[in-house]
Amino acid sequence: MKSLSGSRGRNIAGKHNSRYSVTLAVVLLVFSSVPTVATAEWLGATRAQMGTEVRVYLWHENKEHASLAAEAVFTEIARIEALMSTYKEDSEISAVNRDAAMSGVPVGDELYELVVRSLDISVLTRGAFDITYDSVGQHYDFRAGEHPDEDTLRASLPKIDYRLVKPRASDRSIRFLAAGVRINLGGIAKGYAVERGVAILRQLGISNAIVTAGGDSRLLGDRRGQPWVVGIQNPRADDEVTLRIPLVDEAVSTSGDYERYFMEDGKRYHHIISPVTGEPANGVQSATIVGPDAVMTDALSTSVFVMGVDSGLRLIATLPDYEGIVIDADGRMFYSDGLRPPAAE
Repeated sequence: MKSLSGSRGRNIAGKHNSRYSVTLAVVLLVFSSVPTVATAEWLGATRAQMGTEVRVYLWHENKEHASLAAEAVFTEIARIEALMSTYKEDSEISAVNRDAAMSGVPVGDELYELVVRSLDISVLTRGAFDITYDSVGQHYDFRAGEHPDEDTLRASLPKIDYRLVKPRASDRSIRFLAAGVRINLGGIAKGYAVERGVAILRQLGISNAIVTAGGDSRLLGDRRGQPWVVGIQNPRADDEVTLRIPLVDEAVSTSGDYERYFMEDGKRYHHIISPVTGEPANGVQSATIVGPDAVMTDALSTSVFVMGVDSGLRLIATLPDYEGIVIDADGRMFYSDGLRPPAAE
């Protein structure tokens, strides 16, 4: 395993000693083996939501209360999906995409604040994270194996620019400065959803849980005296785990080129679009970010994937509460400083 060239030689026992009970290693445990039915005081449940699999796994003394708490999470995530899905014609974000080029579209506080936060992250990442990627992204169909032709790409690419999105606080509205701009919160909404799910569980008296939506997980507490162990998938081998990370009360997000993709003439077309080219970002197979807030880990995993190993991990080095693991195009693994494995003696 490789470390980032030129980075400070700090291992896990340093910066994150209070969060990690063992050093990073390949561990032969499979997270998918977590039960999906109630056993003793643990309860697991799974549902298809937000275009992925949402999973809730929690502990409580009362099984009935645990079941109601899990259902409350699914209800909350369904509510978020109804607001933020571009596939739902009656969602708030669909109304923005239809009308914001003509005039400001008033939206609820929740969507407004998440759009504003997304734009702030665009500034932080110098445009690597950009919710206007859908100006081109709408022309990809990964199930049908379709991508935009050169003329479509050329016409749509200038519309990928977060600076064309103008929120106005006075009436909580969103306006686009050009026709053809579209926004999509696919790089941040699942992180927001699992963060909200854990907030619901906390309100209901749950102290130990994990809520997962696709590549985004939010952990609540620990696993009854033991850390949660979260796996990083091998990007080139289905059902194979490359790395396991023990975590307590953290969020973890992975963006990978294996999640939604198709192959054409030896080229992998995947869903993580570079705002610079309008085409799938290359140079990285997956990027995983660990930190206290799933909204940020979700957005940062996308950003680091787009930025690449060196620029991405330099960004993470500026964020004290966040760490990253990046697998490059050749399958080599790179760590941010706080997650570097101990040097061989």
